[in-house]
Amino acid sequence: MGGDKAWDIVRKRWVALTPEEWVRQNVIHALVRVMGYPREMMQVEGSITLNQMTRRCDILVYGANATPKMIVECKKPQVKLTQKVIDQACRYNMVLDVPFLYLTNGINHLVLRVDKDEQRLIPMKNMPSWEELNS
Repeated sequence: MGGDKAWDIVRKRWVALTPEEWVRQNVIHALVRVMGYPREMMQVEGSITLNQMTRRCDILVYGANATPKMIVECKKPQVKLTQKVIDQACRYNMVLDVPFLYLTNGINHLVLRVDKDEQRLIPMKNMPSWEELNS
């Protein structure tokens, strides 16, 4: 059992520190420490069923009323945030129906608001605050 590990404050266990996990852990800590999101309102690598297949959502942030509010898709730093990554998050959102998507490779970040009425994604300059997430 070699290799670097990181303590995941959401899952409350040690996890292998892969490049993607490094990004995921940094996002978790930024959401909790900088943005004030409660870690108890996050699910890491939660399973969803999409087209009868099980998929794992990197981070799912729930709102104060325990409804899903934001999908966070983490990629290792070498992976570019392409349309393929956006499409992956959108597929997850077909099941989860959240108002926000956050895509990151630890270097580049893309925050999108989902406009269901117009069926489009609106780029945001900043991460939604905890209050905005719950409005």
